[in-house]
Amino acid sequence: MAMHTKIIITCAVTGNLTTREQHPGLPCSPKEIAESALEAAKAGASIAHIHVRDPETGKPSMALDHYREVMERIREKDENLILNLTTGPGGRFVPSPENPRIAAPGTTLLPPEDRVAHLTPLKPDICTLDLNTMNSGKEVVINTPPNVRRMIKVINEAGIKPEIELFDTGDIAFCHDLIKEGSIASPIMCSLVMGVKYGFQPSPETVIYARNLLPKGSLFTGFGVGRHSFPMAAQSVLAGGHVRVGLEDAVYIDRGVLAPSNAALVEKARRMIEDLGASVATTEEARQLIGLPERARDLGQAT
Repeated sequence: MAMHTKIIITCAVTGNLTTREQHPGLPCSPKEIAESALEAAKAGASIAHIHVRDPETGKPSMALDHYREVMERIREKDENLILNLTTGPGGRFVPSPENPRIAAPGTTLLPPEDRVAHLTPLKPDICTLDLNTMNSGKEVVINTPPNVRRMIKVINEAGIKPEIELFDTGDIAFCHDLIKEGSIASPIMCSLVMGVKYGFQPSPETVIYARNLLPKGSLFTGFGVGRHSFPMAAQSVLAGGHVRVGLEDAVYIDRGVLAPSNAALVEKARRMIEDLGASVATTEEARQLIGLPERARDLGQAT
């Protein structure tokens, strides 16, 4: 697969795990998240990947009102920025030490439909869909095939394009099955997530190996977490993929230097892409590459 000449940059604005202790400037309120996404768009990002937080505590949230406020604030200033809402929260299980069948504090498991409940009223351009069941530190992330299919049903009925999140080779095998049975349409949009300790290990070999396992015609983004963020962004571009950066994935812009902002991370990614001989896709070009309408959908009404 040849290197694309037009590279889509996704900015993962705040995430679910990064804390204010790790980065004092982490966007947490809907206003902060929206403003950071808009700054990233001006720097060259055509997709904003959105998690929301409780504005009082900074802790992860799935509140519909927070998602709605973020989207409305962004749409007031930028109608065309591609909005990608997460469906990842709600899949974590922490077993109790005394009895592993009992959930300990930190467990977030939710019914599949609750994890996608914000999509139908808001109708973002894209939503993430995690296919991984894996160890995550001392905990477990659980996305069983039946539960994934229940989430896909809601996503499809809402007319939203999923971005498939792939953490290891078994996830790619599952993706092939979902395409074969008609649950998700091909060609897919997907991400290769590298650097999570018990998933894909970040290396040039991993990018090429995983890319070659993807369904034919896949539009993919390879990205790394922590110190692997920019090296894996470069490898993704060289392998024919796209780029994702942001404070969700890494809080440092250089060794020991906290990133001033999400926009600063996007600007560095842009320079790297251009130094490799490619150029950054505009939002309109990104919509064409992904197969989205030229203009964003209108926000839905809460039910």
